[in-house]
Amino acid sequence: MMMVLAVALALFNVAPAWADMYQCRDRRGIQHFTNAPSSETCRPVTMCQKQTVFPTAVSRFTEPDNSPFDGSIYWAASRYSLDPLLIKAIIQTESAFNVRAVSRRGAQGLMQLMPDTARELFVRNPFDPHQNIVGGSRYLRSLLDTFGENLALSLAAYNAGPGAVMRAGGVPDFPETRKYVVRVLKKYRSLRQGRRG
Repeated sequence: MMMVLAVALALFNVAPAWADMYQCRDRRGIQHFTNAPSSETCRPVTMCQKQTVFPTAVSRFTEPDNSPFDGSIYWAASRYSLDPLLIKAIIQTESAFNVRAVSRRGAQGLMQLMPDTARELFVRNPFDPHQNIVGGSRYLRSLLDTFGENLALSLAAYNAGPGAVMRAGGVPDFPETRKYVVRVLKKYRSLRQGRRG
């Protein structure tokens, strides 16, 4: 499964000058991904928009520039030191901007907060777009802080829970989680490329 994640991440081809995802090997030879390289074994992950392995997993992000949620997204991004494009990529992956979305497991709203998580984040109404975006962004910031700003691990924790990532010592070997990390990263890259125009 690690190879699936590696192949999917390698499908993109972005100029190395702004590549911020790296593939590293630890002492046991296990590959992992980070946006904070810690040794000489780390190599930038190159990206390209061409999609050949997962044709249904990647579609160019097309949320309108004047989204009714932009005010909340940019407020939360500023409050929690996040890239608003990352928040948009997560919302697109989680709910496709459906305010009333509910997953099979009970996650709710734009950023698909589980009821217990929403309560911990003081989100009273997970179907309120502003509350959901602020709560989801606060949660993402806490995960980035927990995992040393490692984006891949933080996204895996957003999907599978931080405990699963800690127990696995990396992105857990759950197909859903691995696909989720790849999908968010691809959408995020697409958004960033679009901004660079």
